[in-house]
Amino acid sequence: VDWTKRCLDGTRTEILTDIVNWIYDTDENVPRILWLHGQAGRGKSAIAHTIGLWFKNVGGIGSCFCFARDRQAEHLEEQLIRTVSWDLAEHDPAFRRALADAVAKDDVLKTTSDIVLQWKRLISEPLHQISGHTVGNVLVVVDALDEIGTEPSRRHLLSVLASAQTAELPCNVRILVTSRTLPDIEHALNAAQHVRSTSLDDVSTGLSERDVRLFIMKKMGHLRGIGSAEVHGISQKAEGLFEWARLACEFVNASAVKNGAVKECVDKVMHIRSGGGLLDAMYQVILEDSIPKDGAMLTRFRSVMQQVMSAHEPLHLNTLNKMRSHFPNNEDHYDVIAVLQSMTPLFGGITDRSSPVRPLHASFYDFLMDRSRSGVYFIDTSDGKSMAFATLQILRDDLRFNICGLESSYLANAEVPDLSKRIKENIPHHLSYSSRFWTQHLEKTAFDLALGVLVKAIVGGEKILFWLEILSLLGMVGKGVDALGAVVTWLQVNGFKDILGLVVDGIKLIQNFGSVMVHSTPHLYASALPFIPSNALLSIMLLPKFPRLARVAVGGLKGWPVEQHVLHGHTSFVNSVAFSPDGKRIVSGSWDETVRVWDVEGGVQIGSPLEGHTSYVNSVAFSPDGKKIVSGSRDKTVRFWDVEGVAFFPDGKAIVSGSWDKTMRFWDAEGGVQIGSPLGGHTDGVLSVAFSPDGKRIVSGSRDKTVRIWDAEGGVQIHSSLRGHTDAANSVAFSPDGKRVVSGSWDNTIRVW
Repeated sequence: VDWTKRCLDGTRTEILTDIVNWIYDTDENVPRILWLHGQAGRGKSAIAHTIGLWFKNVGGIGSCFCFARDRQAEHLEEQLIRTVSWDLAEHDPAFRRALADAVAKDDVLKTTSDIVLQWKRLISEPLHQISGHTVGNVLVVVDALDEIGTEPSRRHLLSVLASAQTAELPCNVRILVTSRTLPDIEHALNAAQHVRSTSLDDVSTGLSERDVRLFIMKKMGHLRGIGSAEVHGISQKAEGLFEWARLACEFVNASAVKNGAVKECVDKVMHIRSGGGLLDAMYQVILEDSIPKDGAMLTRFRSVMQQVMSAHEPLHLNTLNKMRSHFPNNEDHYDVIAVLQSMTPLFGGITDRSSPVRPLHASFYDFLMDRSRSGVYFIDTSDGKSMAFATLQILRDDLRFNICGLESSYLANAEVPDLSKRIKENIPHHLSYSSRFWTQHLEKTAFDLALGVLVKAIVGGEKILFWLEILSLLGMVGKGVDALGAVVTWLQVNGFKDILGLVVDGIKLIQNFGSVMVHSTPHLYASALPFIPSNALLSIMLLPKFPRLARVAVGGLKGWPVEQHVLHGHTSFVNSVAFSPDGKRIVSGSWDETVRVWDVEGGVQIGSPLEGHTSYVNSVAFSPDGKKIVSGSRDKTVRFWDVEGVAFFPDGKAIVSGSWDKTMRFWDAEGGVQIGSPLGGHTDGVLSVAFSPDGKRIVSGSRDKTVRIWDAEGGVQIHSSLRGHTDAANSVAFSPDGKRVVSGSWDNTIRVW
């Protein structure tokens, strides 16, 4: 909670009182969620912080979590539930014990990014366990939900908030959510009976103007030339937008300090046209006063804004300057404060160098990134060339062997007593940032020969190991595979393939020895590098540079292992597996009558087995949105599992199932009723089915050892049966382009058709 963002005393009293009454309402049927929404600038965050501070001061058990547009790269949506559970545990011993028990029983809860699972096991179940043992109410504040990012990144969290599980939370639990009124948020929350919707756009004009007038008087009433008439005029001009009023006050105050031109500034504010785009008009006034619409200053403004806005996390002035000194063009090597010093109404972190530079309101970024609104001040963030150059040059110049001076490989990273201090002293923020985000900037950059040479300097030599050191020290080894995967794509697309093999070897190094690097940074050299296959490019290139390392004399790897994870858990044959649409989870069905969900990256089971079938589970599939699993079993049932032969139609509205009765059947995914007649043709049980990507064809595999393709609309077989397997074809799928079929069989072969 940020006390600087709270409401001014005496303002928003009606809405604050209403929220407090909702929190203390003793009716068991009171909505568990209050969704406070409205257009940008209405003061939603101020209300959220005020309520959070008040609840903290009265000794309530609660948590406040704020999303921010400039922190989207951190995937805060995956951190929300862990943070809330930690806060609640810190304030309530009973919740702390319940949470500790949950984590002790399931290690997956320590690492999983599955929001649905987190909510169930870390919030809902512990709250139910302590229901009746907690004194007072529990309040969770979630501010700026709309700033998570794209709709897909909000989808899982919205599904949790709108779920029956949340509706059934203990009656002393309240969740205050604030956001702009975006369509996906409105659709999800307005449809839920346990969500109360309150719009700040509906607050009466009189109340809004009264509160804005109090705010303006507090912020500007001390200035010479500001009387009741000026305050009244500006408050009317604000039209209830607190952010507009704040900008106007900051603008006038800054001018008063700089040149005493209070009246001129007030006149500029008063001449802003009322109506739509009021915030945009204020942004224009402030920028025009600071940045002329032509000349070198405008060019510098665009360059600095592009740097600030394209960064994947807010950066301090010192870091911005350090990175700018590595930009490819020498004319860009200037102090960013020269551009930003006049923008204190728009940015934080300018006068205080210990804070990162970030916009004081997310709508300013929206304004700058829309050419039709910002005109000459438009900022194009699609080109990452300058930041890609800067991050790569920093890595080339600053990466070094044993960067934190670890004396021994006998200690795990967690056992090094002063590791945090060493990291702070030896990995400055510009190096840390470059290590974590260089590939994201590279992805946004068209091919450039000089940039390719820099990439080669990192991944084509021992620097790649020094980079992995930093990932190990920062606890981010798992991100290395995705990072190098992006480099592979960039190299392939841009025709710089002579180092491609080294990058691929780097990916395999992380996949095979990542757990070693996570445990201990020195073991990157002691226990990973010596065991790389001797014929791997990485081994041929790097081992000569480390002559004192141990060598594998006999029995070394002749090639990289094909398998990445062996998933243990089922107690009998595994009949069917499928990836989730985002590729992050696997679902499996087994003869042990269970369905299990697995984390792809970690290779561990997520949650408990899904139990309910009374015979073998023959086929499993995810729905297209990844929210549900459907399974088919020899017990003659098809079951749905809310996790977020059986296959969904690509639009998620229909299912096709295969059965031991030799038929396939269509089902309505929502109503669960059969559609049309069964499809017959196989001479033995149908073990697996899948739709083509366009939904026009179905492939089936059967105990009759054949694979067959069907017309989904007409329900007739297309082409002859595909023969070749010598035992049951128990798993089938289409390739992503729909041109091939792959089948797996009990004959221990996989065939492509």
